[in-house]
Amino acid sequence: MITDPFPPAARPSMSADPSAQPGSRRAHRSALQWVPIRSLAERHRERIVAHLVALPPRDRYLRFGHAASDEQIAQYVDSIEFARDEVFGIFNRRLELVAMAHLAYERAPQLDSHPAMVEFGVSVLPQARGRGYGARLFDHAVMHARNRGTETLFIHALSENTAMLKIARNAGAKVVRDGSESEAWLKLPPDTLGSQVEEMVETYAAEVNHRLKRHALQLEHWFDAVNEVRARFAKGLVVASE
Repeated sequence: MITDPFPPAARPSMSADPSAQPGSRRAHRSALQWVPIRSLAERHRERIVAHLVALPPRDRYLRFGHAASDEQIAQYVDSIEFARDEVFGIFNRRLELVAMAHLAYERAPQLDSHPAMVEFGVSVLPQARGRGYGARLFDHAVMHARNRGTETLFIHALSENTAMLKIARNAGAKVVRDGSESEAWLKLPPDTLGSQVEEMVETYAAEVNHRLKRHALQLEHWFDAVNEVRARFAKGLVVASE
């Protein structure tokens, strides 16, 4: 049996993106493929719940290793410790959370046989598939983890979750399979000035992108409200003239 170093409450490690395309190493990704990935906080719990509840049954199974109910998903989200863990999200233009990743840092002391490590979990809604969001979130998580001095990224997944395990293998992770479950261990390089600057730039750019989306959505709602008032006014004039 594979020894599980994380308690059940801290095992958000299954991918719900069976169609995620494994990418090359981060340094080889084109700037044209940049995806704004935003850090999530305590105030985003409801959005995280809504995102995970929207996953189809098959995706819930891959994400949690069992057919998680709405109540179990809510309990998992309540257990996220934002002061310790890191959660990242990708929003569409209507500010819907379509993809997210959770880096669950293990409480000290960690296993004597393993260096400082963090567990990775990801999910992508069906309508956002085929855009490489799973791989992008993986790259983003690796950057954040190494910049915090973490030496190993850990993935616990069902062996049938070939997409997630392939992403891990392409990144150089060592994958160990034990029947229906697999573990992947990826040794992270130390942080550099370049990785620290990259994180700051990406964080700032993602925040700017989110604000622009929010302003665009507010304008859209404003125009919809104006058009509705115009329609009602025009209808009132027609009725008055009859």
